[in-house]
Order: sequence, then C-alpha cells, then structure tokens
Amino acid sequence: MMGISTWGTVQAAQPSEWVKGRLVVQTRAGLPDTELAEILKPHGGKSRRIGKTDLFIIDLPPGMSEQAVLSQLEHNPHLKFAELDAIVKPAFVPNDPYLGSEWHLAKIGATTAWDRSQGTGVVIAVLDTGVDASHPDLAARIVPGWNVYDNNSNTADVTGHGTAVAGTAAASMNNSVGVAGVAGAARIMPMRICDLSGNATGSSIAQALAYAADHGARVANISFGGVPGNSTVQTAAQYMKNKGGLVVVAAGNNGINENITPGTTMISVSAVEQTDVKTTWSSYGNFVTVAAPGTTIWTTTRGGGYGQWWGTSFASPVAAGTVALMMAARPDLPNTTIESLLTSTAVDLGTAGRDAYYGYGRVNAAAAVNAAVAATASTSDTQAPSVAITSPTGGASVSSVVAVNVSASDNVGVTRVELRVNGSTVATDTSSPFAFSWDSRTVANGSASLAAYAFDAAGNSKASSAVSVGVSNAVAADTTAPTVQITNPASGARVSGTVSVKVSASDNAGAAGIRQSLYIDGGLRATASGASLSYNWNTRKVSHGSHTIQAVVRDAAGNQTATTIQVSR
Repeated sequence: MMGISTWGTVQAAQPSEWVKGRLVVQTRAGLPDTELAEILKPHGGKSRRIGKTDLFIIDLPPGMSEQAVLSQLEHNPHLKFAELDAIVKPAFVPNDPYLGSEWHLAKIGATTAWDRSQGTGVVIAVLDTGVDASHPDLAARIVPGWNVYDNNSNTADVTGHGTAVAGTAAASMNNSVGVAGVAGAARIMPMRICDLSGNATGSSIAQALAYAADHGARVANISFGGVPGNSTVQTAAQYMKNKGGLVVVAAGNNGINENITPGTTMISVSAVEQTDVKTTWSSYGNFVTVAAPGTTIWTTTRGGGYGQWWGTSFASPVAAGTVALMMAARPDLPNTTIESLLTSTAVDLGTAGRDAYYGYGRVNAAAAVNAAVAATASTSDTQAPSVAITSPTGGASVSSVVAVNVSASDNVGVTRVELRVNGSTVATDTSSPFAFSWDSRTVANGSASLAAYAFDAAGNSKASSAVSVGVSNAVAADTTAPTVQITNPASGARVSGTVSVKVSASDNAGAAGIRQSLYIDGGLRATASGASLSYNWNTRKVSHGSHTIQAVVRDAAGNQTATTIQVSR
C-alpha cells in the first residue's frame, strides 16, 4: 500500500490492480492550474480536480504507460504524491442464508447506549455499492447521496453489499420491523463508489468523501479492503476530518499484517468473533485503531430481506454507528474528542495497550456514549501552534514557481497553514506535510517577505519568522502598444470659442508608464502622464477652415500609438 512521503514523492509498493490510463496526484497548495498542465504536458495528461481538495485525477492518452508516467511524476517537487488509481474490493465474506441473532449489539453495549443516544441528527455517509432505499428498515433513514461512478443521483445498490453495510450502521429501530442498526435514528447518505462488479477506486472514494463532507455528513464508512494505506483516500479523509467529520474504514480480510504506517486521518477497524478474539481472516497491523464484531452480523439485504454477513466490512459500520451515537449525544464535542473517547473506552484485548490485532480494543458503545455525555466541554485551548518556514532560506534567490516547505505542530493539532507573501495570503494547506508552490512571478522582482501562519481548531494562530527572498524573474519584452482616443471634440465637429480637448489612453502594463502629447495643426500644445489629458483650446486665435488634432501616446517600453481627427472652425 502507498504512503505519503515527507516532501512530495511516493515510494511504495504497487497495488495488485489499478485503473488503466489513470493516475491520482496531490499538488502542493497554491500550485497554479497552468503549472500542473505544464507538468502533465510531456505525458499528454489531463487533470480533473476532486471536489475542493488539492487532489487531481490524471487521465492519460491511450497507450501511455501509467507506471512510466508515475516514475516521472512521483519525483516532481510540486506534487505531494502521485500514485496509481488502485482498484479496491468490498471487505466481506459471502453471506449465510440461515437466520441469526444480533449478538453484536449486546456485545458492544448498544442497547445500554440507546438509553442516552440513538444517533438522531447525525448523517452517516455509506461509501459502497449503493443502498436499497426502498428497504422497509432503511427507507426512513435515507438522505440524498450521489453516484460518483456514473456521476448521477442513482444510488441504487448494484451488488447488495452496501445495503448490508448501511443496515449494520443505521437500520431503523423501534419500527417493529426486522433488525436495528447500531445508530438506528441516524441518517444514511448513500454514496455509490463502484462499478457493477462492486470494485471501487481510490479516486472514486476520494470524490465521495469530498461530496459527503461538503453535504453535511459527520461520519463516513468505507467497507473496502486496501483503503487505509491509500494516499488519495488519506488526503480526502483529512479533508473530511478538517470539516468536523470522522472516517471509519475496514482493515481488510487478508488475514495478514498489512504493514501500513499508522495515520490519523481514518479509524481502521479489525474484526473479532463473539469471544472477542480476532477472526482468522481479519487483516491486522499497527494501523488498526479499534476492533469490532465482524462475524454473523444480522442485517438488511437488497430486495427487502435480511441475512447474516461476515467481514471487516461489517466491523467497520459497527464502529461507525458507535461514533454516530457519540456525536448525537454530544454534538458540541469536537471530532477529535469523539475519536479520543472512542479509543479510551474500548475494551482492551490482547497485549495491554494498543496492539496490532485490536488497536486500542473492541469498541464499547455504552462506555463511549457515557463518556461523551460526561465529557466536560473542552476547556479553552489557548496554546498557539509553532510554525517555521524550512525552505527556502533567508536571502535565497528565487524565480518561477517556488517550493515552500513549512513545519507546524500544535498541542492538539494544526488545522491549516496559510502562506503569506508581502502580507497577502497566496495559498492554504490543510494537511501535513504542509507544502506550497508559490508563483513568484505574481510579485515584482526584488525582495519579497514570506511568512507562514498556523491555526488550530480553537482559533489560536501564530506566524513564523519572516523569510526574505530575492525574486529574480526574467522580464518579458513589452511589445504591446498603448491605446488612445480623443474623446472630445468629435471627429468632423465644428468648433468655436474655447474647446476642451480630452484624450484617454490605456496600456497593458498600466497607466503609470503612459506619456501623452497633444498636437494641433502639427504644433505641440500639451503633454501629460497617465491615462488622461485635458487641454483648453482657444479657437478664436485660429483661422477659419479645417484643423488637425493629433494625440500621441508612448508607454514605458517605448511602444507608441497615435490618433488623429479633423475639425473645422
């Protein structure tokens, strides 16, 4: 699986399957679209932004090798990462037709938790194969979602997996029908991310996360294997986390140590048996955050029925439902506090403390909700982040697009870093490592002052020490002539008395460099700097007949334009 490198390149194992003719990249904050186009131009690539993030899907021309292009892009200093668009599959074991009981609800103390919270007011985005919105145990829970695979609003379930996942998280409760989800009063936002075979991609998941985060979802569940180590999904998950949400994902069903670097963007869930022992098929590793029941989960099935399912696909929505209960119980708590309480109240299994099989332990909905209810409203965080620009260094000479690296940390967490040049914000980055691409051509040659401002969730901020750099960009020759118009009198007019002659001019480099000269019958009568010239002409002193008025303008580069009119007295 792929991981985010320190400053913009990915060195990682290749996924077993990926979308042909496509890559996914994350640009540094502030990289102009024109510069990304230049980066892609040698490869014939075309970019498509994912939501409001800095993630881009790169479509390559037919016949172009994704791996060959990746080997070039992953070393580009203006890209945080580049990776193949991995194909991921649902993390489930085929369902059993025999009935069972919802043992998992009692195991995690859900029935006790329901005395204090049932998930009301919380929207859970189910990123999956779609959801059967007509199911009697789901119909009342559905809010509009999106089909990112077909780019339309049809979120009908194409395989049945998504309906089972949705029911595990939030099937209706107290309706005298079927089963109850962990958070039976929460809402379900169906997000179809897959093809008709049930296969999704890193980019489709990222698109769905961005959509869900922008449309009110507080929790997102992703029951697909291979997700926790995907850089594209990690970035999109951080986008949702920055907007107050939490992303819960399946650890996978490979039964091996996935060797994924632990991260903070997602809650990764392994699966346990009824005896609180990890299942033989559940993936594990230091990335696992918590464990949850994942065998014989009795839930909704496509077509209005019910059945039992197995897999980390179902451990994940058990945890997601628990998060929804906590958020509903205390909507005022920050998502980071909810996550901390989820892990601190988990039933510790295996080796004491966090371990590779169970993370912090098996989720305990009763204890988690009680802890959320009892939590003191967070005392005011008054500690500002620390921040420094690590490159470029002071006194450096820069040109064109400049890579600016920033180090920022906080006692709770940095939510964003702004890069300011000469006091103006030019880009904002919301995910670590904080890295920018600043187009130095937007300022004049000479000294420029760079400063980074780091912010935390409490609104505390701190500015880095200013870094002064010397901007030295080649100045393109100005060959565009200014424009000029005699606005009064009109050409062909008959004049008498004192006439106000008015001239208006403009130039591509601005009015400051314009020099104007006014001639009447070949004699220089007036000069002016800037966009306008005005001269009072006493026509009583000139002969009757035709007279020529000419305006000549010259810009700072020496380009010149003239215009002439004829008037009569």
